[in-house]
Amino acid sequence: MNLSGSTRRNPFARPWMNEQGAAAAAGGGQGLKGIIAGGITGGIEICITFPTEYVKTQLQLDEKSGKGGAKQYDGIMDCVKKTVKQRGFFGLYRGLSVLLYGSIPKSAVRFGAFEEFKKRSVDSKGNLSPGSRLLCGLGAGVCEAIFAVTPMETVKVKFINDQRSANPRFRGFFHGVSTIVKEQGIKGVYQGVTATIIKQGSNQAIRFYVMETCKDWYRKGDPNAPVPKLVVGAFGAVAGAASVFGNTPIDVVKTRMQGLEAHKYKNTADCALQIWKHEGPKAFYKGTVPRLSRVCLDVAITFMIYDSFMELFNKFWI
Repeated sequence: MNLSGSTRRNPFARPWMNEQGAAAAAGGGQGLKGIIAGGITGGIEICITFPTEYVKTQLQLDEKSGKGGAKQYDGIMDCVKKTVKQRGFFGLYRGLSVLLYGSIPKSAVRFGAFEEFKKRSVDSKGNLSPGSRLLCGLGAGVCEAIFAVTPMETVKVKFINDQRSANPRFRGFFHGVSTIVKEQGIKGVYQGVTATIIKQGSNQAIRFYVMETCKDWYRKGDPNAPVPKLVVGAFGAVAGAASVFGNTPIDVVKTRMQGLEAHKYKNTADCALQIWKHEGPKAFYKGTVPRLSRVCLDVAITFMIYDSFMELFNKFWI
C-alpha cells in the first residue's frame, strides 16, 4: 500500500491554516482581536469627541416649541456658550458616562463583527470585493445597533433631553436607567431600534466601504502592505464625512424617536412624516455641521487607534 504524502490524508489537518497572506491571518483569532482592540478604541475615542456629540444632540432636539415657537439655541456656538454659562465647562460632558459605558461594547461589537465577516468574505489573496466591503460594513452596523447602540443611544438622548427641563430628574447613570425602566419598562431603553438599525447599518456600510476601498487603492492590491497612521486618519475623515452626508436624516429621526417626547410619534415613519410636515425638509439636516466635525474626527481617530492595536496584537498575539 502506498502511504506517501500524496495519498495519505491527515485526519487532523486544517486546510484553512495553509492559506497565505491576510486570509490566513484572519483565521488567527481576528474576530477576538477586533473585539478587544475595538473596545479599547471606543473608550479612548469617546472621551475626546463627546462635546461635539452633546451639541449635535441638543440642536436636533431643539424643536420649534415653547413661547412663540422660539427655539432655545441659535446655532453651535450659542449652544456651547449657553451650556457653559449655565452649567460650566463640564456641562458639555453631560451624559458622558452613558456613552462611555456604551462605547466600549459598541466599538467591540462593530469591529469584532466586521473582522469576522471579513474573514469569511476575503478571496484567496486576502482582498475584499467592493460588494463584500459594503456587506461586511452593513453586517457590522446591524450587529452593533442591536446589541449595543440602541439602548446606549436611547439612554444618552434621554439624559441630554432631561437636562433641558427646568428641574432635571436624573441624578446619575444608574438612577436614570432605573427610573426609565421603572416607568417605561425595558422598551424604554430600546426605543428607535428600527431607525437605529437603519442608521448604523448604513453608517458602517459607508464607512467600511470607503475605508477599505481607500486602503486597497493605497496598497495597490497588496493586503499586507502597511498604511501610515496619518494616511489611515485621512481616509477615516473621508469615510466619516461620506457617512454624515449619507444618513444625517436617519440620525435626526432616530434622535427624536429616542427623546423624552417620543410618545408624540406612532413609529419611525410617523416621526419622519411629522418632521417634514411641521418643520420642513431642512429639519432633517439639523446638527449636520457639528455632526460632520465630530464624525470626521471620530472616525479618523477610531481607525488610527484601532489599526495601531491590531498591528500590536498581530505582532505579539499568541
